[in-house]
Amino acid sequence: MTIYISVQPRLNHTWEDIEARLESKGSPPELIDNFHRCIDFHTFAAPGLLVGVYMVDYALELLESPRGKKIYAVCETTKCLPDALQVIAHCTTGNHRLRVLPIGKFALTVNGPADAPYVNGTRVFVDGAKIERYPTFALWYTKDPLFDPRTRGIDLIDEVIDAGRDFLSCERVRVKVPQKWPWKSAICSICGEMVPDNLLVDGACSDCRSQSYYEKVAY
Repeated sequence: MTIYISVQPRLNHTWEDIEARLESKGSPPELIDNFHRCIDFHTFAAPGLLVGVYMVDYALELLESPRGKKIYAVCETTKCLPDALQVIAHCTTGNHRLRVLPIGKFALTVNGPADAPYVNGTRVFVDGAKIERYPTFALWYTKDPLFDPRTRGIDLIDEVIDAGRDFLSCERVRVKVPQKWPWKSAICSICGEMVPDNLLVDGACSDCRSQSYYEKVAY
């Protein structure tokens, strides 16, 4: 299968190009496989996704969690990075092991299971003080108008692979563990639909409190 790399929306980089460059950098087979699976899942090799693969790989190495043990993660951006966590660490919103917070930082934190209110974890982030070593990446990352994906997209992908972990930093952190509160089903006083009672405010669900993402239409 040939995967075409797309920044906006497509470049003439194939998976074979990426694989060859990864191999030339001495990347281990497991890491190369993670890149392939993440690109396939994401549907194209976005630069942020490729950075995310390095970030997750680095974070899991620092965490030193035994293979097969459940990993929990917090992702500080909605862009690209959550997909790398889902594919590599098997953290998803559906299995309650991934929290995606729209903070706007290209950063993630991973930790193991915990019964206490806090757990030790590892945070990995793109370090703004390091990206200037890679001029094309710096232009792209800072949304500089001088970056043109049509002429510099391939260089961007190459710089990401060449950099690897070089523009990443890490820190040890204490993570607040979300508490599981008991709840029971209740009926919203406005729409009449069933929701957990701890999500009601004055008897109304968030959908009926002007937070709906849709409008109803007649068939």
